[in-house]
This record gives sequence, structure tokens and C-alpha cells, in this order.
Amino acid sequence: MAFDGSSKPKTCIIGAGCSGFTMAKRLKDKGLPYDCFEMSDNIGGNWYYKNPNGTSSCYQSLHIDTSKWRLAFEDYPVPEDWPDFPHHAQLLQYFHDYVDHFGLRETITFNTAVTNVETLPGGRWKVTLSTGEAREYDAVAVANGHHWDARMPTYPGHFEGYQVHSHHYRDPFEPYDFRGKNVMIVGAGNSAMDISSELSQRPIAKNLFISMRRGVWVLPKYMDGSPADKAALPPWLPSKLGRKLARAKIKKTIGMMEDYGLPKPDHEPLDGHPSVSGEFLTRVGCGDIKPKPGIQSLDGDSVVFTDGTREQVDAIVWATGYNVTFPFLKQKELMPQENTFPLYKRMVKPGFETLFFLGLAQPLPTLVNFAEQQSKLVAAALTGEYAFPDAAEMDKVTEADEQLHLGHFYDSPRHRMQVDFGVYVADLLKEIKRGEKRAHAVA
Repeated sequence: MAFDGSSKPKTCIIGAGCSGFTMAKRLKDKGLPYDCFEMSDNIGGNWYYKNPNGTSSCYQSLHIDTSKWRLAFEDYPVPEDWPDFPHHAQLLQYFHDYVDHFGLRETITFNTAVTNVETLPGGRWKVTLSTGEAREYDAVAVANGHHWDARMPTYPGHFEGYQVHSHHYRDPFEPYDFRGKNVMIVGAGNSAMDISSELSQRPIAKNLFISMRRGVWVLPKYMDGSPADKAALPPWLPSKLGRKLARAKIKKTIGMMEDYGLPKPDHEPLDGHPSVSGEFLTRVGCGDIKPKPGIQSLDGDSVVFTDGTREQVDAIVWATGYNVTFPFLKQKELMPQENTFPLYKRMVKPGFETLFFLGLAQPLPTLVNFAEQQSKLVAAALTGEYAFPDAAEMDKVTEADEQLHLGHFYDSPRHRMQVDFGVYVADLLKEIKRGEKRAHAVA
């Protein structure tokens, strides 16, 4: 189905996190009708601390790893008095201020989940709500996030102590008191870095172990006295050259991971999604965090590692990532497999050009304002100003894009939706221009 601009198609937006409400703003600016459904009682999604819908992974001490310079929306600056790396409560307040400033709150239906999205003839959609009501729409924008379905690994044996996924970790004292305990963090992403740094502070954990199946590069929040992500290379610079320059800078600044006692990465910096922490390497160097290899088995109150060593452990925090799932989509071709879900411009599956996935990526440096950029293409498509290429061309372009953004990463579920924010946005704007030419050619 292609929109020709002669009518105003109505869109269903699923979710009112930062991806959903920026999409709502774009449609409102364009005078396009929409309904936005949020299963919780308020906006914010993942950044709504103790979100009653269970989707938030915020813990009490969390500060975002993206600097304020990179996460601001285009037409709504962040507060001037913000620190470089704001606390989650500050970010959530920024979201509330944005929603209220642009008059979006009254357009969101809260405490209402989307339970099913079915295809209708002509590219339209039937949307069923948790209230039992069903409505029909010309387009659907999926903005339910992908950091809520916690992925838990399995190992031989059993563990008798306390276990929690990092998604449900809140603070060192409640609901479990980590003080004086032998604690193990499993994982090597940002949550693993942050939580291990927090719990290793004396007098919290008696011993803090971190189990890492493979070495990773841990990057600092600051380089040369400024937030590291302010130094992002320009999108016009060839990717290989940009990575080469960045790798040299990283190694010169932080040295080699094995010099800290961490496992040696089997890849170069930026060939894996970097973990970012201002404390982790120091705490490892001080002996507060004790690195361990991958897990071989669980044995009652102990963990056996792949190097044959064993540690008595009272509690495990599994910082092992998330599954990408859409409970309301039952169509087989719309179900990601092991977090693999190729999409045209990370948004659209060929044959489903009226279904838009927003924020379904792992962008460097930030996801906060990623959908704000994607919403430009969505709005252009809905107003008839943009036309998609045919399915064969979409597949061809998607394959090339996947190679561009993922080709230099080692294979892992956390890397299967990776994009470089600057490169992606520059290409997206060019694609909108190309789509405008296609739309005019058809007209």
C-alpha cells in the first residue's frame, strides 16, 4: 500500500517511551491522526524507574552512558545545568517536559496494551487492545522497546543462592541485601560494568567476581577531558579509516585489557559493541572486582569455571542481555530469530510497508533520539512524500546495510542490530530524498 497524500492515514503507535512519543510528535506536526497506546500508567518506558508494567531496567544509581550532548532531541534542548552524564531521573523528567511542552500527553491512552496486530487487505491493520476493543488503522508504528524480555542462560547443575537478572536489579540492599556476600556478575556489557562497580564498593560485597566468556574493550566516559562520545568521527569519513583512527586513540588512552588482569579480547576495539564505564577498570586494578572466565557448571553454593577453578557464591546477577520479541505480532515473518531481524533501514520488512519498527537497533552512541530520526521517513511515507523501492531492491539494500554496520563485529545476539548513529542518520536523510524522487516519478 502506498499513500498518495490525498487522505490522512491513521496510525497506531505501540508504546510511549522515547521512541513512541517522538513518533507521536512527528505525526502531530504533520497533522496526521494517530492513537498511542501505553500499557503503563505513564510515559518513559525503560527510563521509568520501577515502571509498574515491569519493562524498566533502571536501577537506583543508574546514570546514562551517553552524554547530554548526544541524546538531546533536535527541537528541545536538554537543561543547561545538567551534568555531562545525567541520572535516570533527570532523563525521565526531560521526557515528561518534552511530552507536556508539545501537548502530547492528552493524545496517549495509558494503562492499555496492544495484544494483537493482524493484517487486513490493502496493507491495513486490525489492532486488538487489552480492553478487548479492536480498531482498524492504515499504519502501525511499533515502539515497545527491546530491553525488557530478559535473556537467562542455562548451565549444567543448579544454584542454591539468590539469582536476579540485571533487568530486575534495583539497589544493593533491596529486595536482597548484598552486604557481606560473595557476589558474581555474569556478563560484559554496560549493566555488568555498572552493577559490578557498585556492588564492589566496600563495605557492600565481601567478594565481587565477574564472569566473562570472552574479553571485551571497556571504554572510558571521558577522553582528553571531554565526554568520549563528543569526539564521534564525521559520517563522511570512510568507515575503515575512521575505525582505524579510533582504535589507535583508544589503545593509546586506556592500554590493553589484559594489563588490567582482564581476559584479552579476541577482537579489535569497535569490532564489538564497547562497554562503557568510568569506574570498572579502576576497581579491577584495585582488586575490588575479580575477573573470572566463563561458567562451566553450577554446584549448589558454588560456581565452577571453564579454567577449572571454583568459587563459593551467595548471589548471582545475570547481566546477560535481552531477547527481541513482539508479543502482539503472531506472523512468522515478523518474529525475530535469536535477535536476527533484518529490516529495510532498520524499520520495515518488505511486503509490510505500513508497519514501522522504531528504535529497533543498537546504535552507537545512543538510542534515546534514534526514533526521532526514523520518524522523518515514517511521516514522509504516510503523507505520500516518500515511496519505497520494490521488494528486491529493499532486500539488496538491507543486505548491504547489514554488511556496512555489522560486518566488522563478531557474531553475538547483542550485535545483530548494531548501527553507527551518525552513518545511519546521514544515509537515512539521503534515502528520504531518494524516496521523494520515486514518489514524484510515480505521481
